[in-house]
Amino acid sequence: MIEARKLCIGLSLSSTWLKGDNWRRPESRVEELYSSDLYADLAVKAERAKLDFVFKPDALHLNIEALDQSAGFGSLDPTVLMATIARETQRIGLITTASTSFNAPYLVARQLQSLHWASNGRAGLNIVTSMDGAANFGDRPLPPSEARYAGAAEFVEVVRRLWDSYPHETLRLDRASGRFGDSSGVHPIDYRGEHYHVRGPLNVPSHPAGGPPLLQAGASPAGRAFAAATADAVFAASPDSAAGIELRRDLRQRAADAGRRPDEVRVLPGLYFFLARTRAEAMELHREAHVHLDEERRYASVERLLGIDLRETPPDRPVTEAMLDDPSAARPVWSRTHAEQLRALVRREQPTVRALLSRPEVVGSGHWVVAGTPEDALEAIVARREAGALDGLIALPGGSLSSLDLFLEEVVPMLAERGMFRDAYTGTTLREHLDMG
Repeated sequence: MIEARKLCIGLSLSSTWLKGDNWRRPESRVEELYSSDLYADLAVKAERAKLDFVFKPDALHLNIEALDQSAGFGSLDPTVLMATIARETQRIGLITTASTSFNAPYLVARQLQSLHWASNGRAGLNIVTSMDGAANFGDRPLPPSEARYAGAAEFVEVVRRLWDSYPHETLRLDRASGRFGDSSGVHPIDYRGEHYHVRGPLNVPSHPAGGPPLLQAGASPAGRAFAAATADAVFAASPDSAAGIELRRDLRQRAADAGRRPDEVRVLPGLYFFLARTRAEAMELHREAHVHLDEERRYASVERLLGIDLRETPPDRPVTEAMLDDPSAARPVWSRTHAEQLRALVRREQPTVRALLSRPEVVGSGHWVVAGTPEDALEAIVARREAGALDGLIALPGGSLSSLDLFLEEVVPMLAERGMFRDAYTGTTLREHLDMG
């Protein structure tokens, strides 16, 4: 079992519960997709459950072709959204997203320092090196991954220097003497690197809470090296426990090699959950979220996971264990956990081809997927924790907002009862929630 430090749990404010046909549900609140009220309500619920933070990923383009059936990546600006949520909450952290490829470090430093003050020390920043939408920022193609991360390392260094360039301690605000501040304590950073030349200082003072924590999501070797050197937490796509264990071990070793404590970088896989009172109801939520996936993609997924081609098999024919005895089934798969779960299902239930093609293991994403009851979600989280596959998680509600309610109102309290999560806030800032001092 991993060390007894409590789990770190955040909530993604991306509209994952609207995928597939689930946006058509009466309770989906899809009409409020571009209203801050919806996200403020979710943040208040998450704060009531004592979560560490809410988190808003971002996209910088609109997928016009997808608009007939989905939002096509349309969304509010995450930093503006977090500023509105700051006024509706008191404790929960607020993590926004910014791309180092399409933003100036001075602008991002100022926005985050402003959000930090507006939220009384609860701001955090998710650093990404690129997003779809490069054509909206010029005609030049994005540089290779290694070059983007080299630029991102400079970007973070500039931002952090700017955050420190105007210390809040220099504010005197002495009415009697007429002394507003001590200018001798404020210094330009005069940064000149390969990618950025920034004079500074920032025109917003540092916050007494310390700088905003950094989140990162890179999975490539260059991304992992960047995360290990700079990030306080990593938003990880870990479809199975083995992937989480490998990533966590690798990041801890890289952090140590970079001169940091291994536990300074928390691994937070995305948990994409479909929760209901019964497993059958949860499976229906999952099915409706994936109605848009065509049959060929499903057949290809079964072939990758089980090593068998079912394209010519009648949809109502049961899939039996004998059919799994194919030599190609031993080849590497993208998720061994999903493959083993699917094999166990075949041995236990002999599902029809049609039923097999609808399984979460078949249509699952790169994220960890749980479709079941709150107790099923609890067991899955506990198992991963005990395996050393995570330091926490980021909740990605699927199917319905009632799924999120079950997570916040039942799963999180059960984790607290087991001593794995807090039952009350002990601090007021995001750094305190993350045990960063």
